[in-house]
Amino acid sequence: MSKFNYQAISILHQQLVDKKIKPQDLINESLDLSHQVQKKCNAFVTIMDDAKAKISTSSNLLSNIPYGIKELISTKGILTTGSSNSLKDYVPFFNATVIEKLDKAGAIKINKTACDEFGLGGTGTTCHTGFVTNPWDRTKMCSGSSAGSAAAVAAGVYPFALGTDTGDSVRKPAAYCGIVGYKPTYGMISRYGIFPFASSLDHCGVFTRNVLDAAIVVDAIKGLDEKDMTTWDSSKINLQKTIGSKIPNKKLCFIKEICDIKEYDNASETLKQHLSNFKEVVKKIRENGFEVDEVSIDKKILKAVFPTYLIISCAEAISNLSNLTGLIFGPRGKGTTYKEVIKDHRTTGFHPLIKRRLVIGSYILQKENIDYFFKNAQRSRRVIVDTWKQLFKKYAAVILPIGSGPAKDFKPSSRVAETNLDILEEHLQIGNFGGFPSISIPDGFIEGLPVSLNITGNCYDDANVLNIAASIEALMPYKDQIAKEKQ
Repeated sequence: MSKFNYQAISILHQQLVDKKIKPQDLINESLDLSHQVQKKCNAFVTIMDDAKAKISTSSNLLSNIPYGIKELISTKGILTTGSSNSLKDYVPFFNATVIEKLDKAGAIKINKTACDEFGLGGTGTTCHTGFVTNPWDRTKMCSGSSAGSAAAVAAGVYPFALGTDTGDSVRKPAAYCGIVGYKPTYGMISRYGIFPFASSLDHCGVFTRNVLDAAIVVDAIKGLDEKDMTTWDSSKINLQKTIGSKIPNKKLCFIKEICDIKEYDNASETLKQHLSNFKEVVKKIRENGFEVDEVSIDKKILKAVFPTYLIISCAEAISNLSNLTGLIFGPRGKGTTYKEVIKDHRTTGFHPLIKRRLVIGSYILQKENIDYFFKNAQRSRRVIVDTWKQLFKKYAAVILPIGSGPAKDFKPSSRVAETNLDILEEHLQIGNFGGFPSISIPDGFIEGLPVSLNITGNCYDDANVLNIAASIEALMPYKDQIAKEKQ
């Protein structure tokens, strides 16, 4: 049982400053919890058992606070495999910018968290170290790709962890694990030193157990970086100080075609409960001073979301991962010619699911296919983003339920599946298409497992989005919750 790490960052910081907690005791507890969670959830690739606290705690809120790092993020002198056999022995000689900033803040690295291989999966089952299981129920997925980070924060190993989000890889694992997952506006956090998946969609994000902690962490790691040309100057944005202030626009909306149970044939009881829970949350939000409208979106646009994501992400992934040849770095492939070496390396080094995505990407980018697939997907992306930007002219944020229910089984369900579930499962990808700030917060339970609400706003409006999220969080009893495993 934790004495310290289940608490919020600001509380831990004050206890450290007041010397009610010894910094090394805090770190040691986090390490002990890491080993406990590893046995249950298989959440880590590396645990830094030699982690040492700073001698004294500075005024920075993250000073001596332990945290976890997704295995896609470069850490100098520490194994960073991308959760792939193709880089199973790779140790970087430099830190990612986010790690440099957390080092400067005085935060303490505890472990590298397992993820789907190179971030290309959404289940937490393609890590080269094996499946990551959900701390609420080990028969369930955490979702992915940032499965290990989500499991660790939910289990109380530390107050926060880093993740990456290309389609939903921070927000959906957070939802399945009953914690907060926040993906800021595209370019708010530098991606220098983070293995790329799909460069136009990739975001760095954070997992915490409350909205304020997410603001504290992102305030520390955001900012312009000359090593990442997509970053922008966010120095005038103070997320932490904005939370609790007056919300200028209290108009929210949700999408009828996503949230109306009548849109789903053969709807399961789980789906009915999930959408009913969402209605109850909307009712609470309205009762507390927000105006929440139901709006309608052309179903053709909604149905285009997942295929658009699949085409663009696979095409960009094959381009980004083309350097994994078995010649430059990673385990050397077998063969007498360079082509044989590359073929062997890629055949034996990648999970079958990742290989399928890379084959799809290669097909899409072939000369005879690129116009029909890739360029049309780019046009589709523009239509989807423009549709959401029209909503943001009137509404401060779009709120939607995440997924079709709580965490899924590892084994496929034998029941007849509902039709038209793609948009419920995949709408978070819209936040990546537009680079919109997007956060998930827990909002209920179904069959003992957490479900969550997503809040997405317009680009550069992160402070307002987090303030709205914190206001909604305060209406419910799920802030700072720790996973309790079903018996």
